[in-house]
Amino acid sequence: MNRIRSLLALAGATALLAACATAPQVITSERIAAIVAAPDRAEADRINDVRRKPAQMLAFIGVRPGSTALDVSAARGYTTELIARAVGPAGKVYGQNRPRVEGPAAPPPAQPEGMAAPAAARAAAAPAPTLAERASKPATSNIVAVMRPFEDPAPPEVASAGLDLVTLMFNYHDFGHMGIDRARMNAALFRALKPGGVYVIADHSGRPGTGISEAGTLHRVEENFVVKEVEAAGFKLQAVGNFMRNPADPRDKNTPEPPMPKDEFVLKFVKP
Repeated sequence: MNRIRSLLALAGATALLAACATAPQVITSERIAAIVAAPDRAEADRINDVRRKPAQMLAFIGVRPGSTALDVSAARGYTTELIARAVGPAGKVYGQNRPRVEGPAAPPPAQPEGMAAPAAARAAAAPAPTLAERASKPATSNIVAVMRPFEDPAPPEVASAGLDLVTLMFNYHDFGHMGIDRARMNAALFRALKPGGVYVIADHSGRPGTGISEAGTLHRVEENFVVKEVEAAGFKLQAVGNFMRNPADPRDKNTPEPPMPKDEFVLKFVKP
């Protein structure tokens, strides 16, 4: 009996070592530095780096080469490109935006989002590449642009446990103003992620008790409000990133006064 137990333990240890040997490893700090410094990145993206802190963000996310990812509300694809470079040629990144909504169904216009720092104003003046332009570059040809509703953002081929990573950068608050069914969206993302898959949300921090009520005015959302909504879909909060915090921001205006970076939170959730 003892011999059988020993053999079973040895077999289990061997299987564990084999799994560790074959599992994709988290991207290294050296690789992150090379991605951020890549000479073919757009100047607009480099300007945006001052605010967006890409090295800290990629390290916090813990991107694994070879992963399949979805960047929700990708816009022109600043984050989509960073993730595409991080997952490498063996991986794939879907950059999702929703089709344009016009007519009575269109949400009322929000107030223009304020510039949190001089770098943001410079970035606004320098046009960033589109998703299609990013996908045409050899280094990021693993980008796939998709047009889908926010309530069902994952394309069919990955909508059922086909994703390793989902990112949603600085746009969760907009879904309140836009009237998006966030419970449906979070449930769809939960289904699309594999067990152990990661969902990372970054946004502009609102004051306690404001929830998502200031989405269309101050472009902010309360951090605890986001945690509660996402965990209601079955996710578990795994880590909180503090590298974009600014305690000096009173969080009561669209653009802080005096001008300074907005206080911003970064949340990492995992699908159990």
